[in-house]
Amino acid sequence: MSANLSSLKERNVITASQVVAPQFAMLSTEGCQELHRASLEILRHTGVRLHHEAALALVREHGAIIRDDSLAYLPPALAEWALRQAPSSIALCRRGGDEVVAPLEGRRVSFGTGSDCPRYLDPRTGERRPFTMADVEDCVRVVDAVPELSFCMSMGIPADLGQPNHYRWQFARMLSNTTKPIVFVCDDRADCEAIVAMAAAAAGGMEQLRKNPTLLLYSEPSSPLRQSGTALEKLMYMAEAGLPVVHSPAPVQGGTAPVTLAGALAQANAEVLSALVIHQLTHAGAPFVYGCGMHQLDMKTTISVYASPEFELARAAVAEMGRFYGLPTWGYAGDSNSCVMDEEAGADAAFSILVALLAGNNLTHDVGYLEAGLTTSPEMIVFCGEVISMERRFVEGFCLDEDGLAMSTIHEVGPGGNYLTTDHTLRHCRDLWRPALFNRFRGDRWAKAGGKRLSERLREKTVAILDSHRPEPLPGNVRDEIDRLLAEPA
Repeated sequence: MSANLSSLKERNVITASQVVAPQFAMLSTEGCQELHRASLEILRHTGVRLHHEAALALVREHGAIIRDDSLAYLPPALAEWALRQAPSSIALCRRGGDEVVAPLEGRRVSFGTGSDCPRYLDPRTGERRPFTMADVEDCVRVVDAVPELSFCMSMGIPADLGQPNHYRWQFARMLSNTTKPIVFVCDDRADCEAIVAMAAAAAGGMEQLRKNPTLLLYSEPSSPLRQSGTALEKLMYMAEAGLPVVHSPAPVQGGTAPVTLAGALAQANAEVLSALVIHQLTHAGAPFVYGCGMHQLDMKTTISVYASPEFELARAAVAEMGRFYGLPTWGYAGDSNSCVMDEEAGADAAFSILVALLAGNNLTHDVGYLEAGLTTSPEMIVFCGEVISMERRFVEGFCLDEDGLAMSTIHEVGPGGNYLTTDHTLRHCRDLWRPALFNRFRGDRWAKAGGKRLSERLREKTVAILDSHRPEPLPGNVRDEIDRLLAEPA
């Protein structure tokens, strides 16, 4: 929201009824209820495999039927109970403080990057090559510098680390290169515990970390309808610790889920609900983000598609289901199937970001993904920052209060006058969105300034960030504690 409109709302000078904004709805209440009923039927009749003895014991104790050692049939009442326990909002905070950077509630949207791409699109050379740890650090510093991004993921798998437990080392470098919240991935519970200990050191202890969480675990079921032992270990640890987690399935329509969008949603929703049951049985009231990342199998190329109308329809439906359940939501945006930062990538990014803002996906990741999730591009991240800024202004709408209608100014200027020198224009001229990257010059002035295409300006801006931006450093005692944790055996 523009600074002026935001401050007016905060001071109760204007009300929500005086603001008009684009409206978007995907599913009616009845549609959400239909998907919910279908998912409960899947859990009750088809079941879900839980490859974890403690999780099986938990659900058995609360009415589930277990067959074939690991196939659990969950009663609908158990899923309904779990939904009532989980909190409706989560506030992710700035490192070392209590400033809320990513408020996960309602329709508020926070954008961030994705994790663990094997390839890096180098903005200095244009080369697509394997990630290095230096590249991960560069990418994290880009996220730290782009104000439109609220959280960070690792973006790449470093091929040159030469250390076991690479997720721990990766997290330590991320923590050193941004003050923004981190959504992390890891191998197992031991990794999870070590990473949480690092975040606690930076937060001033576990209690402070719980109070002002600066990290969130991303983990996944194994579609269709399976929960692996390692995934459940991590899920249950985060519940025990009272720290937020998103346990998001990634079924592929036509591969690991029905090819129809409704069928894939019903299955994915059942997978999420089965995880939520175990999570809340472990610690009722622990913070949980609702989400699922449905893709479709392209029957010509056999890739898992990251940009398509169906992909965006699924994102919007997931946001609606999360709000129906009263849970914070997880989404995708700023990604593309294109292999380079080109016109296709720009079109995919703009479409997906607008859908995320209109749908209200709270924690929206994968900004900067290319090649259907195999390549991260710092230029794509910077480009998406501009698009987020522009489209966020669009979805804010405008105000129909007395000052917005400007009747007194219209009467003052009258026919044939001009508004350039009025007090009203002076007060509101900075409310209008202005680009930081896109061009607004006429052709002659654009040519005189060098005639640079957007791709050239984008590369220059990205490289300038890489060369100059330095994040706020960690205190020395925190760095020492992180070094100690990294030196411990796995």
